[in-house]
Amino acid sequence: MANDINSVVLVGRLTRDAELKYTANGTAVCKFSIAVNRRKKTGDSWGEEANFFDITLWGRQGEAIHQYLGKGKQIAVQGELRQSRWEQNGQNRSKVEIHAINVQLLSGGPSGGGPSGPVNSNAGSYGSSSTGNDFGGGPEEFEDDIPF
Repeated sequence: MANDINSVVLVGRLTRDAELKYTANGTAVCKFSIAVNRRKKTGDSWGEEANFFDITLWGRQGEAIHQYLGKGKQIAVQGELRQSRWEQNGQNRSKVEIHAINVQLLSGGPSGGGPSGPVNSNAGSYGSSSTGNDFGGGPEEFEDDIPF
């Protein structure tokens, strides 16, 4: 059906440092996982329950941002769910993971380092700088006050 929707947005903390690998044809694959906490009421008290999600970020986006994806950092992920199915020892297996389209760094986290503000891995948001860190569009580009 053409009207189906598969979209997910999560904000959570990295459970481990990201791994960057390459396929046989040289395509970059960045894999990491995040924990997303949700509030849950048990009896008369509220607590938190963690949910864990595996994420894959392909291509230049993964190469550009993997060095900043350290354990404990808070990130936002936009993507879609992908299900893999296989057979292992006669048992049918499946796994759902997130195929990331956009990843943003939200905080430094316990491991520190990295950029101090949000970094968007979406390749379209990068300018023409050779470092890939030209985020442009800041207020310093306006000659006057807000133009409206």
